[in-house]
Amino acid sequence: MTVVHQIFWGSAILGICLLIHVGCLALCARVLEAVTQRIRHRTLAPRIAVMLMLALGILIFALTIEVWIWSTLWLIFGIFPSWNESVYFSLVTFTALGYGDIVLGPEARIFATFAAVTGLLSFGLSTAFLVAVTNRLLAADHRDHHPGRGKRQ
Repeated sequence: MTVVHQIFWGSAILGICLLIHVGCLALCARVLEAVTQRIRHRTLAPRIAVMLMLALGILIFALTIEVWIWSTLWLIFGIFPSWNESVYFSLVTFTALGYGDIVLGPEARIFATFAAVTGLLSFGLSTAFLVAVTNRLLAADHRDHHPGRGKRQ
């Protein structure tokens, strides 16, 4: 791939993956909202456990889809000959782990950086989402146990 092709395809796939990720976050928010109504009578610890497990499940699903998209592209563009190498490289790049045991030539290096950026942004969005969910659960518990506290008199 030329540099222009790498930038074009890398940007396009980055955008597609982030659309998928944001869509999964929106789905997750709706699922959590629905589940909240069903388990609001539970104590705090089980509520947090259920909500975080649901959120993690949906986020892991989204991240897995994104890794498989990148893995498929490595094969389509002929950068790797097998699924084993393709998935392995995608995971190592997506998580920014970068073992360095597979080094790409100039025909795919820039493209690979877009995979790493996709992973960084996806993990950042996921982390922020999980923090927001946890904060919301804790704030709701606080309001339930201390009604009227914090309101202006």
